[in-house]
Amino acid sequence: MANSPYLPGDRCEGTGNGIAACLHHVTKSFGVGTTEVRALDAVDFDVRTGELLLLVGPSGCGKTTLLSVLAGILDATSGDVEVFGTRVDQLDQAGKTAFRRDNIGFIFQQYNLLPTLTAAENVAVPLLIHKEPWDKAIDKARFYLDKVGLSDRADFIPASLSGGQQQRVAVARALVTEPRLIVCDEPTAALDGETGKRVLEMFRNTALTGDRAIVVVTHDSRIFPYGDRVAEMLDGHILSIHENEFAPAHQHPPPPQQEAPNRPPNHSKDHS
Repeated sequence: MANSPYLPGDRCEGTGNGIAACLHHVTKSFGVGTTEVRALDAVDFDVRTGELLLLVGPSGCGKTTLLSVLAGILDATSGDVEVFGTRVDQLDQAGKTAFRRDNIGFIFQQYNLLPTLTAAENVAVPLLIHKEPWDKAIDKARFYLDKVGLSDRADFIPASLSGGQQQRVAVARALVTEPRLIVCDEPTAALDGETGKRVLEMFRNTALTGDRAIVVVTHDSRIFPYGDRVAEMLDGHILSIHENEFAPAHQHPPPPQQEAPNRPPNHSKDHS
């Protein structure tokens, strides 16, 4: 059931063939009767493998709802949701949880860091859920914290970090399991310009390989050059999905990337 294909003639005949995810005629409503609000209205939407897709539009137009439906956090009221060959809309809640765990990385607008854990421990949480040994999970978490420029903050709890630093911890946490689909809600909102560009370059050079894909909700025009396509939303509708005319930043091949080691050197805790 979870792998049912689209019926012939539908807009997206299943994922594969260069399509990572597809929404077909998806509607999402909140409330009933006179209080009903339609956040998504007959949305058709696809994400290609190997692309970073920017989702733009005014506040309240349904962008975050679309991300949540795509990732199986919210159930669609009607329509089909398929991600990497799995009909997410047909999974039960346990199945959706397992699918998200194994395939999707999240960067939320609110960072959702666990307040009593250090930065490294927060980043390691998805690995621990995957039954990685503690030492190996912490080592890999430190590796990704270094990639977002926070190697010297690995042992700090969230309350000791700035908003921008907390957001970078959330970015590292989303990348650490090397998920096939990353969904990001305003990932650069709390970052200065240079750090925001660094994060998007890391998305392109580290996370966007093979059959992976990234969807970024953003109002930040500074990162527009990093998207391959742009989907424009208004009032619960997708107005258009088009090639990004502002995309010179990724036209050159990325430099070779350092592999994440199985066991990088141990780092002593900073007690200062």
